[in-house]
Amino acid sequence: MKKYLFILGLAVAGLVTSCSPFQVKSDYSATANFTDYKTYLFSTDDLKLNDLDKDRVLNELSKQVQSKGLTSSQTPDVIINVKASHKKIQDIQSSSPYGMYGWGGPWGWGVGVNNTWTSNYNSGTIVVDMVDAKTNKLIWQGVGSGISVDSPKSKQKQIPEVIAEIMANYPPQKGK
Repeated sequence: MKKYLFILGLAVAGLVTSCSPFQVKSDYSATANFTDYKTYLFSTDDLKLNDLDKDRVLNELSKQVQSKGLTSSQTPDVIINVKASHKKIQDIQSSSPYGMYGWGGPWGWGVGVNNTWTSNYNSGTIVVDMVDAKTNKLIWQGVGSGISVDSPKSKQKQIPEVIAEIMANYPPQKGK
């Protein structure tokens, strides 16, 4: 019985973690000692967003970074570069044909109807790069994509969510 409960628990955990609408990934330097990084400074030169979205990104990123034990400083251990982009997506979907009438039984001649429709939208991506301030080398990168940038209400909700998912991978668990 315990075995079945354990398996059920794993299945539920898998469903909960796989329900995110975002694609999030990260990479890091295997030689970086992440416990040495205590202070940070944002670099937003590559963050080409309107002021509302920029504030959403930076406010949530500040919360997340500070929750990891880092504090803001003008002489930082790590510089956090934030970038954003979007691309146009065309989604084409088609329904399976279904028959209206026919001759000769189930394998005879007939007429079928098939519907095809397209939707166009913009999908956003946020990239967070952490660079060692002394060596100027990239030590960690997190990327989150799948933000619905066409709707202000979606952005208000999704930007903090994707930043939280990106930062869930920092500091990296070496060996995973």
